Amino acid sequence: MAHRSHFSRFLRILGPGIITGAADDDPSGIITYSQAGAGFGLGFLWAFPVMYPLLISIQESCSRIGAVTGKGLATVIKENYSRKLLYMCVLLVVVANTINIGADLGAMASTTQLFVDLPYVLLAVAYAVIIVLLVLLVRYKRYAKILKWLAISLFAYPITAILVGQDWINLLKHTFAVAPTINATTIYILVGIVGTTISPYLFFWDTSEVVEEEITHHRLNINKNNVGPKLTFRYLKNVRLDNLLGMTLTVVSAWFIVVACASVLYSNNIHTISNAADAARALEPLVHSFPSAGLVAKIIFSVGIIGIGLLAVPVLAGSSAYAISEMLGWREGLYRKFSKAVGFYMVIIVATIVGLVINLIGIDPIQALVFTAVFNGVASVPLIWMITRIGNNPTIMGQYKNGRLSNLVVRVTFVAVTLVVLALFFFLLTGQIS
Repeated sequence: MAHRSHFSRFLRILGPGIITGAADDDPSGIITYSQAGAGFGLGFLWAFPVMYPLLISIQESCSRIGAVTGKGLATVIKENYSRKLLYMCVLLVVVANTINIGADLGAMASTTQLFVDLPYVLLAVAYAVIIVLLVLLVRYKRYAKILKWLAISLFAYPITAILVGQDWINLLKHTFAVAPTINATTIYILVGIVGTTISPYLFFWDTSEVVEEEITHHRLNINKNNVGPKLTFRYLKNVRLDNLLGMTLTVVSAWFIVVACASVLYSNNIHTISNAADAARALEPLVHSFPSAGLVAKIIFSVGIIGIGLLAVPVLAGSSAYAISEMLGWREGLYRKFSKAVGFYMVIIVATIVGLVINLIGIDPIQALVFTAVFNGVASVPLIWMITRIGNNPTIMGQYKNGRLSNLVVRVTFVAVTLVVLALFFFLLTGQIS
């Protein structure tokens, strides 16, 4: 009983961080990591230990901003900085999210076509409707529990990588020996990896979801003005632990996706992922003992893409809804009923519909997923700069502002991502990327 009690307490700690971490490996992320493994083998493994502390520092800062202020990121910017900065930040995240929603819905639709002969557009519409209904009809507490369990589908890649058999010493050498090849192709994929890992929508979502948790657990009284969160050392420790576990899930899952695709696709001279079937082949060793290994691999891959898509699209739309609602002073929050936050829920609906419309212009769903990741990488630069300012502002954060180590890592994150994006712009301007 004691063990069960400890485990139940541990599960209660898991909240915004673990959901954010799972959503970070959305269909755009899965395909981008898969393309990195298929196209370059183990060549990008070094990026994950480099990004790991950067990702943790940024998301921990976002979580702490929400925990300390009891407000979403857009509200904090609105109350403490200029309107121009507010509009820039909200515009960036909304545009990035909308493109991402469209790409993820397209990936879910094209993946479903592996099994059913139905029109691509019809499937995309069906998933958009299902997601909107889930958000509108399922209460936040129950929906949060559903989102946590959807993260299980990410474990298919680690299991596959282990079953294939690995030279673990060689993997460690590629992981911790930073020797990147810099050219137009590798920079494009690298920006995609950065953008799908350190993603703008996660900044707004994680901050606001921490506030949701505070309201749900009565740490924040929303009916009175100027009543801040009830902060305790244990609570902040739990927020950090939740964030650490969520970001670890993201990076470890991404690392294994690259390893699995390098082991199965790259080693068999499949260097370009053109469709969902190509990406599904990476999981065939997981079911190699079955006569219909290809079919079972497609099923497992589809469960992952669709499951994480059902998690990620509401996160993307919700992130936009938080940003716009806070900017305009609307009531927001998934804990509220539709009638109590009409504007907030309408943003979720409209964002999902606009993302759906993107699929009607004939774009390639696989290329759109990688492009989305790259766009997120570019959009993250000014938002990381903004988070750095907020986290280091004693007027906003008081005694909980960034410490020396946190401040250093967050600033390094900003510089590192900026340099990678500037390299991308250089190759674009010189015509080496079309």
